[in-house]
Amino acid sequence: MSEKVVLHYFNGRGKMESIRWLLAAAGVEFEEVFLTKREHYIKLLNDGALMFQQVPLVEIDGMQLVQSRAIMNYIAGKYNLYGKDLKERALIDMYTEGIIDLLDIIMLWTIETPENKQKQLSNIEQKAKERFLPVFEKGLANSDFLVGNQLSRADVHLLEATLTLQEIFPTILSTFPKIQAFQERMKALPRISKFLQPGSARKPPRDEDLIPTLKEVLSHYYK
Repeated sequence: MSEKVVLHYFNGRGKMESIRWLLAAAGVEFEEVFLTKREHYIKLLNDGALMFQQVPLVEIDGMQLVQSRAIMNYIAGKYNLYGKDLKERALIDMYTEGIIDLLDIIMLWTIETPENKQKQLSNIEQKAKERFLPVFEKGLANSDFLVGNQLSRADVHLLEATLTLQEIFPTILSTFPKIQAFQERMKALPRISKFLQPGSARKPPRDEDLIPTLKEVLSHYYK
């Protein structure tokens, strides 16, 4: 690439973290511009960079991409992480949408008020164990990858999601041996291993610390 990829978002996980994971898995270097003041957001609006007045925003290949799913679709397609044909892509999309649903539940929990946080924990654990993880365990029963015979975005997203779950529930994978083995294979990949090292662009799991910044930058949403 002639130009480095630039990410515009808050200094936390949120909707950008899965994009960071995907870029890291593809071996793509990127820079980050963190939104810390409302003026930063207003400038992006005035520059016409935010089609729907929302971040994340990713500058790549001369484009200003918004909407996290659209961004990830583009990255996956560009870097051969989207299967070999339309049928594989459909399966990858189904797995990916389920993983995003799970990550969204977790993301909402991280910014819950303290009185609601504990109540939501059991809901997350139950859904993970009963709705999501069995699907991935079955998908990995006879293959190293969720779809086909090569790494896809679904695998990258699954690693992110299961590691995130383990931050909250350390033993949650104890009855899912296929997923555990999958994690070890994925973590051994050089690009993934690099992203998991201290000092990488991977963000820590404390998005609640961002709430004051979110309220300042996106004050129109919090009126």
